[in-house]
Amino acid sequence: MGSDDKKIKIAVNGGIGFGSKLNANQLLTISKYMDANEELELTTFQQLYIEIPENKKVEIIQEFKHVGLSCYPVGNYVKSLRTCNFCKGEEREGMPVAKELNKRFAGKQVPFTLKMAYTGCPIGCGEPMVSDIGVLKFKDQYNLYVGEKGKGFDAEVGMLLKENLEPEELYVIIERIIDSYAQLGKKRETFFKFWRRIGKDELVNI
Repeated sequence: MGSDDKKIKIAVNGGIGFGSKLNANQLLTISKYMDANEELELTTFQQLYIEIPENKKVEIIQEFKHVGLSCYPVGNYVKSLRTCNFCKGEEREGMPVAKELNKRFAGKQVPFTLKMAYTGCPIGCGEPMVSDIGVLKFKDQYNLYVGEKGKGFDAEVGMLLKENLEPEELYVIIERIIDSYAQLGKKRETFFKFWRRIGKDELVNI
């Protein structure tokens, strides 16, 4: 295979909206870069993994963005925000906050894949308490959960770190947490192991 044929994997989705959806135009655009027998991988992060030619990465991503697709790096990064379906409307369930969280943090490099989730009401369809960092909207404020362990016999839900936060407070705290993890986390150390190593009190006082 020549250097011009090298492919790289990227993640795409339809962005933050009312559920995890793709329209026909987006699907047609994605299919342009697939062979007939190729398959798309659908991840638990509400993303599709697709391989594209490395030498055409910039123009292909621009084409994807033109049809409303969001593109993210694959690997040890903050994943795009997992969300609920926003069943009661954009403003009521805080979709602007969800969009801002995704804009600020998705794609940041960290020691190991970090999952973030958001849900617009206490029903928790976005599964914030089973993600590394989870946000739950309660009335007009936000509760922040961290440190779930989703695998193994010792699996556990995340702990409530802060509650009744305003959006700007939420952004600042999450940024500090992710920056601390990026700087102090060991190579391939999961976020669960990281916060257990540095201690709950230290994380609470970030």
